[in-house]
Amino acid sequence: MAQRKPGAGQTALVTGASAGIGADLAECFAVDGYDLILTARSAEALQHVAQRLAQTYSVNTNAIAQDLGAHGGGAALAAEIAKRGLNVDVVVNNAGYGHAGALTASDLETQLGMIDLNVRALVELTYLYWDRMLANKRGGVLNVASTAAFQPGPLMANYYASKAYVLSFSEAMWEEARGTGVHVTCLCPGPTASKFRERAGTGRTRLGKRSKVMASMPVARAGYRAFKRNRRVIVTGAQNALQAALVKYIPRERLLRIVRNVQSPA
Repeated sequence: MAQRKPGAGQTALVTGASAGIGADLAECFAVDGYDLILTARSAEALQHVAQRLAQTYSVNTNAIAQDLGAHGGGAALAAEIAKRGLNVDVVVNNAGYGHAGALTASDLETQLGMIDLNVRALVELTYLYWDRMLANKRGGVLNVASTAAFQPGPLMANYYASKAYVLSFSEAMWEEARGTGVHVTCLCPGPTASKFRERAGTGRTRLGKRSKVMASMPVARAGYRAFKRNRRVIVTGAQNALQAALVKYIPRERLLRIVRNVQSPA
């Protein structure tokens, strides 16, 4: 008799699942037998990922195109999920974007949209499915933050601040879920090969030029393993983990100068 996979009978909702870390996280869940609900703005790319994972891992996949950055986007997604008769056991909040440069180097819509997607949508989806997780005493939330979460980020201020929120929120929810059977993990990658990097323009900064860029699948696997173990925070890459740990020992003004320097154009 084949051994039952740990995710069998459960469904993971993965946001930003059309490429990069999101698509790879979805694959990690599929390997363990989770059915999938995949969402992103790009319907065509999303459908391609859904079909590939369904065929490769024999899991049920549903692709739902949705702009989570729009106000009410999370509720609209949840309504469509319910309409299809689907349940959600795990929420993977991966969708997000950044913009390299000074605050006014982009328009206000870009800056506020970053907060809407990186923070508001993440909280909205967590809120919508949290009580069901607690009632079922299983499942959980895997939030994708960044090593940016550990310090302020001059020349990328809004993005760094949004990821600091994600880290703080995740750690608090981990404590709230203690002893319930519900897992909460915050994945904090460093520079990663993805469309995020292209959109944000981080590859043009000194940090982007000098840093070792990890492939997205090792990042996703590390995050998924941490989630299975209910590890509160996982920083991918030994050097990234060391730098994140050392931040609290650096005087604040010096730290701000360091970050501004590495975020400056190369």
